[in-house]
Amino acid sequence: MEQKFMRGLVKATMGPGELVYREDLPIPEINDDEVLIKVHCTAICGTDLHILDWDEWTQKRVKKPVTLGHETAGDIVAVGKNVKDRKVGDRVSCESHIPCGHCYFCENNMPHICKNVELFGITQDGAFAEYAKIRSDCTFLIPDDLSYEAACLFEPMGAGVHGAENANVKGKTVLVSGCGPIGLAAISACKHFGASMLIVCARTDSKLTVAKEMGADLVFNTKKVDLAQEIMELTDGIGVDVAIDVTGSEDAIHTALRCLRAGGDLVGVGLPTKPVTFDLGNEILYREIHLTGVSGRMIWKTWEDFAEIMNGPYFDTEKVLGEKYAMIDYKDAFARSRSGAPGKNLIYPDASLIPEK
Repeated sequence: MEQKFMRGLVKATMGPGELVYREDLPIPEINDDEVLIKVHCTAICGTDLHILDWDEWTQKRVKKPVTLGHETAGDIVAVGKNVKDRKVGDRVSCESHIPCGHCYFCENNMPHICKNVELFGITQDGAFAEYAKIRSDCTFLIPDDLSYEAACLFEPMGAGVHGAENANVKGKTVLVSGCGPIGLAAISACKHFGASMLIVCARTDSKLTVAKEMGADLVFNTKKVDLAQEIMELTDGIGVDVAIDVTGSEDAIHTALRCLRAGGDLVGVGLPTKPVTFDLGNEILYREIHLTGVSGRMIWKTWEDFAEIMNGPYFDTEKVLGEKYAMIDYKDAFARSRSGAPGKNLIYPDASLIPEK
């Protein structure tokens, strides 16, 4: 490769502050077990915003300047000498949780919660750049019938699919709290996996309209109704079988618990920004509530499930995607993401690849 340097977006300061646009980043040199990816596009994640704000979670993990971006898709342009299952020209997306392969969890088929996990685009350089490198076993071959843009959704929205997987929703009444992109994935997954009734709540009517279009049977704006009262009337005073929280909001979690029947399942997908307190005895123990957390995606089951869901009748990629930006216009892209405008915003290192509207 004659090109020696590339453009990219770097979190250069170990503290609050915006990204720096660079044109002099060295193209990554791959190790024997890695591949080099020419990035087609990369989505902005809420985690990227947390890193810019330098919150407590970030301070514990980011220890050096880093190229951000982990929700990505592109083409392999080089492979290490030990790589046998990938080749130049393969279209791939990336699993951001890079497991060690030798801890208890990796050896017992739980690499997504690896004790020594590294994080692509967080603890090591990621994909807000022209090129990115990653271990080959952390790449997923993009099905021929999916676009690069759709493939950027595997990593972020897989968490919503994983929540539905953990909840075993078939034949059950399910409440999903929150319907941003990850919530929409949970909604489509619940329908795909056979939920008997799917109720969705949020605080924005426009988002609830999309939720309805993507499979929700009933939607409620929690700013306008007493959700627990509505749920109890719908379920003859029993409550839903499963509540999946995608908000991470303490108020939303407590409301979900009020809507959940005794012996039901509460699945936490949304990451709270601060500790959440419970009345452990009355809210959880005496009611025999099963509380489950979700961290990332099951590798590779969730990816395979989500590929099916994306091609199913409930999921609509265009309703999940936001705007598309050339990398040079990253400040506009991040401003839109901060604004709360709906959809996953995409950054393209090569502006000529942005699809025409």
